[in-house]
Amino acid sequence: MAAAAATPQSPHIPVLIGPLIAAVSPVRGVWLDGTFGAGGYARALLEAGAERVIGVDRDPSVFEMAKGWAAQYGDRLDLRPGRFSSLDEIAGEPLDGVALDLGVSSMQIDRAERGFSFQKDGPLDMRMGADGPTAAELVNELPEGRLADLIYLYGEERASRRIAKAIVLARPVNSTLHLAEIVSKCLPRQKPGQSHPATRTFQALRIAVNEEYAELAEGLMAAERALRPGGHLAVVTFHSVEDRMAKRFLQIRSGAVGAGNRHAPVADLPEPGFEIVTKKAVEPGAEEVAANPRARSAKLRVARRTAAAPSPVDPGDLGMPRARGGS
Repeated sequence: MAAAAATPQSPHIPVLIGPLIAAVSPVRGVWLDGTFGAGGYARALLEAGAERVIGVDRDPSVFEMAKGWAAQYGDRLDLRPGRFSSLDEIAGEPLDGVALDLGVSSMQIDRAERGFSFQKDGPLDMRMGADGPTAAELVNELPEGRLADLIYLYGEERASRRIAKAIVLARPVNSTLHLAEIVSKCLPRQKPGQSHPATRTFQALRIAVNEEYAELAEGLMAAERALRPGGHLAVVTFHSVEDRMAKRFLQIRSGAVGAGNRHAPVADLPEPGFEIVTKKAVEPGAEEVAANPRARSAKLRVARRTAAAPSPVDPGDLGMPRARGGS
């Protein structure tokens, strides 16, 4: 299936939506889109046959922006504020499917006042909701060593110590362009085709501000609790740490690997809660990448819920990075 085209009513192009729909077909029953954003996945699931879709997002502004098209689905589309780490409680009913698109919404990046973009001048905010510390607070208040750890672990930035030192020397840092300039001066000049030098640092701060790794770990377990037997979990990730966490969770809960506790006898391991549908991560084809460059790094993993009781997984067993002063 070709990549979905953007429209004025829905500017966001849902990544890997064709392979996702194919992997979970026939689409039926009640689904939860845990990262509603611009509604691309919710719309696709409804068009594919879902009886209802519960759209969840921690950013209340996305529901305002959806008003222009959401009404056409009537009570088939149910929008609820909240974090996907609590999706089972938010749903309040057994689900036939859960979809999690872990990419940042283009609507958030495009709004300078949200502070996500290093190409638009705005306040260093980066919060997906309205609560918690801002990126400015982390940048200006964390000790240099903790800031360097955060940038290295969450951004996988090898020059993290050099960047953290430059940031501390330049404090206070309160705008996105100011921070981008500081980081850029610490790194080699950007070559054609390369990502912006500040990409990894901005990623790290966004992840820390929104506790994204902890949210993912809790969201995967919440999905297991919410899904009825035969229901599907579909996760679209955009960088290696997220994909590793999703892959490891599904391996553990499908019985493909142990849960990492060397003291527990094999007989004591819980019954598998999932059957893996996509044996390898599904990546976008050349046609989709050409139509939607943000899909370039995306990976899709899909699993089917069994009848086994849900079982918690230690986030440490998922390879979740833990930075001092971060999530």
